[in-house]
Amino acid sequence: MTMKSILLGSAAAIAATSSVQAADAIIAAEPEPTEYVRVCDAFGTGFFYIPGTETCLRIGGYVRFQTNFGPRESAGRWEGKQSTSDWDAFARAQLILEAKNDTEYGALTSYIAIQADTDNDAHNNFKLDEAYIQLAGLRAGHFASWWDKGLNGETDISGNDTTVFNSISYTYDAGAFQAGIAIDELEGLTSKNNGVGVEGIVSVSLGSASFDLLGGYDTEVKQGAIRGLVSADLGPGVLQGFAVWSSDPNSYWSTSKWSVAASYRLNVTDRLAITPGAQYFGDLRRNVLFNAAWRGAASPNESFGNGNAWKVGVTADYKITEGLDVRTTVNYVKVDYNDTFKDSKSKNDDYVSGFVRLQRSF
Repeated sequence: MTMKSILLGSAAAIAATSSVQAADAIIAAEPEPTEYVRVCDAFGTGFFYIPGTETCLRIGGYVRFQTNFGPRESAGRWEGKQSTSDWDAFARAQLILEAKNDTEYGALTSYIAIQADTDNDAHNNFKLDEAYIQLAGLRAGHFASWWDKGLNGETDISGNDTTVFNSISYTYDAGAFQAGIAIDELEGLTSKNNGVGVEGIVSVSLGSASFDLLGGYDTEVKQGAIRGLVSADLGPGVLQGFAVWSSDPNSYWSTSKWSVAASYRLNVTDRLAITPGAQYFGDLRRNVLFNAAWRGAASPNESFGNGNAWKVGVTADYKITEGLDVRTTVNYVKVDYNDTFKDSKSKNDDYVSGFVRLQRSF
């Protein structure tokens, strides 16, 4: 064999091997185009499009640490039962999911708020705080009623302790004028069955001032309440006040026959606000200590007496940084039970209470 033959044979073998390897080579597929999350500014800050849909989603909530102080605000004291201490600390977390999209009938909303508390006094709970569906002005689900709205600060009592119901409501919104009606399930709030409540509200805005007229009727106890609330920008802050009247204790208002309250939120700086407030209660509910823990619905046999009380306090809000706030409130309460409380030793009462709250919102 000549050298030329050897070289030609080697070249042919190398070419054949390269051909086989080329046939077996793996060709990488082109990557699928990535759909990045897009900001949805049609419904306000914090919404983004769920990839592949036209639905906008907002994720929010807060984490709170709070310490209460005072003989009537601490956990465990209710209707005359003493708490183990005059202070109580707890932690709370709330997660909010809100989805929105436009339809031919208006904005379609679904709202979920999940809340959990932890407390050494065994008051731990995990609950669905709110969950509702809303299409334009029609809302159905478990949500806070109009009685949940109060004044700035932490001094006033504007409704019963339970202001979240399973309800269906409709609100007509014409900008400066709004009107709404709601049907609430009151089952289990009193000793009667098949309870239904009816709420109605009219709201008017005139520049920097607004006014709400709210009424509620409890069919279980056949009693109702009415409340007017006004708010106006005044100087470097906001002045608010309300008056409420009730025919007798019911699921919307059961603290007293009537009450008036006012507060003024003074915006000292961009970070600091001070809110003094005061409230007077006339004809207190019978046989129950004046206590934040008992503002629940009334039984059919309860009524108002002729006791009275007043409450004055101040709340300070300070923004530490973006998303982190501290709130402190101190309140003084003076009660004259007269014939309202069955225990003659509790004809009069006065005490100081409040809390310090650290909250991270997102």
